[in-house]
Amino acid sequence: MSVLHLLALSLLVSVSGAKFSGRPGVNYGQLGDNLPSPSDSVKLIQSLNAKRVKLYDANPAILAALNATDITVSVMVPNELIVNISKSSSLSDEWIRSNILPFHPSTKIRYLLVGNEILSSADSELKSALVPAMRKIQRSLKKLGVKKVKVGTTLAVDVLKTSFPPSSGEFRSDISGSVMKPMLQFLNRTKSFLFVDVYPYFPWAQDPAHVDLSYALFESTNVTVTDPATNLTYHNLFDQMIDAFVFATSRLGYPDLRIWVAETGWPNNGDYDQIGANVYNAATYNRNVVKKLSAEPPVGTPARPGKVLPSFIFALFNENQKTGPGTERHFGLLHPNGSRVYEIELSGETTEYKETLPAPENNEVYKGKIWCVVAKGANWTQLGEALSYACSQGNNTCDPIKSGGSCHKPDLTVLHASYAFSSYWASFRKTGGTCSFNGLAIQTIKDPSFGRCEFPSVTL
Repeated sequence: MSVLHLLALSLLVSVSGAKFSGRPGVNYGQLGDNLPSPSDSVKLIQSLNAKRVKLYDANPAILAALNATDITVSVMVPNELIVNISKSSSLSDEWIRSNILPFHPSTKIRYLLVGNEILSSADSELKSALVPAMRKIQRSLKKLGVKKVKVGTTLAVDVLKTSFPPSSGEFRSDISGSVMKPMLQFLNRTKSFLFVDVYPYFPWAQDPAHVDLSYALFESTNVTVTDPATNLTYHNLFDQMIDAFVFATSRLGYPDLRIWVAETGWPNNGDYDQIGANVYNAATYNRNVVKKLSAEPPVGTPARPGKVLPSFIFALFNENQKTGPGTERHFGLLHPNGSRVYEIELSGETTEYKETLPAPENNEVYKGKIWCVVAKGANWTQLGEALSYACSQGNNTCDPIKSGGSCHKPDLTVLHASYAFSSYWASFRKTGGTCSFNGLAIQTIKDPSFGRCEFPSVTL
């Protein structure tokens, strides 16, 4: 055999033997006003031994900072551009020219996600535009000579109509035929992935009496769930949730479509009414999920044993400008100053950590009263609007802060807003009302009542 043939054979063997790693990457969100610079953030990503990073945009400063590193990158087309891109090849081409071509291939952009959790939206036009936009972006990549970039989109678990037992996994009827079937066809044809966001924290927190915490944290030694239709046995909630997607895609004719966990994680803190959001649980979950996903040989799930399951852990930082419940601002592996919330690295090579974790104090529902008051540093302009909203929802929410009322202090806007927030939350929590007000409010267990003014409270 000639030397040339030997070289060709050697190259073929080395390429065919290359493994697609299950080693988790990390989600790099930017919703904070105190986060490190892109260059410092990239160093922090490397310090976690992460080889993949997912962005929620195509931030040029971050893409430049990732240049010439060995980190593979996922970027995202913003939700607000999807409808227009779905109708315009020229707009799609321009987005690729402006956001991908200046950095590819020296920045290892490998995944391009069209929108984030679009199918959780109530906007029917946006949902209908998703797959056409994905096709447009794919064609633009090909037209402009961009290779080795897979196109996809992220899905939350609410795209499933049923998910338990896993074998009953099925997409919602409003999207199954109209969106999911053509999407799966596209992903299958382009050899891409179904990117899914999987958080065992939420189903556990919604029903802690019936879902075992150790089962959600990969710590269970004696709790299992057996699917009656398949006889597959589950030892953790994560696998159960993944396999619901496996069966849902199979139901539409794509049993072998690869799945990528676009987000998974556990909150390290939260509000008083958010059970189990603490450092102990977050460290336990994330260390265990890294161990599972980076295992060699791959572990897979009961429905797909031995299959690599690539993933991104959510998230790099605690992000103080995220709205919603307190947990939303506390999923980070790192504090904004770059220090670790707890010891962790993402290679899977660390099997034991020496750190003594703080004992969890909120694994059971809080028993006392909780009030909702104005958060420190709240914007005064927005505060007036939020006060007006809270007082306009009925139930005589704000009567005591009206002139002559027991809580009326006309010169104390913060006090009035705190009363309105507490009263609104106490009146409407059971029907979906929250103590958030776009980040202007915070929960407290210190009674803000004074004199004859008694603030309404919530008891869980």
